[in-house]
Amino acid sequence: MSRREELLDQVTDHVLEHGLIGLTLRPVAAAIGTSDRMLVYHFGSRDGLVAAVVARTEERSIAAVDALPAEIGVRAGVNALWRAYQRPPLHGCLDLYLQAAATGLLGKEPHRSLVLEANERWARALRGYVVRCGAPASRAERIVTLIDSALFGFQLDLATDHPGDLARGVDDLAVAAAALAG
Repeated sequence: MSRREELLDQVTDHVLEHGLIGLTLRPVAAAIGTSDRMLVYHFGSRDGLVAAVVARTEERSIAAVDALPAEIGVRAGVNALWRAYQRPPLHGCLDLYLQAAATGLLGKEPHRSLVLEANERWARALRGYVVRCGAPASRAERIVTLIDSALFGFQLDLATDHPGDLARGVDDLAVAAAALAG
């Protein structure tokens, strides 16, 4: 593993634990035992580092979805996916993505194009998962559009709503996704 990759993993772990908002190079460098100059050398700038961290968390998220065992049926699959959203690594990775979106970073070029590509890779992983759970490939894109947007919304609601209410809402979503699967 290259020094850049080692630093990226260390910074990603740090950001997953401490958050992205307010991230500056000097404190993160000190926290991982390097200098801000080394981070600039390897990543070009704070924005370059943040983009690399977001990409690394996307890789981790996709690997986590790819590793999920197939469930018997789309409804069970959506509920299992929601449970996975509540645990590492998906919970932290999804929170980081939301923080990056909240800072406005994801809507600006050159990051916007990278995010669009990352979103397609994420959607591809989710399509593969729902197909493994029994959805017809011809309907997977429609199902993923529904569940991805809704589960992100439920993820945001975790801060304000009761988990039991959210679980019922997720199951209602799962029933709708299963109906789309036919």
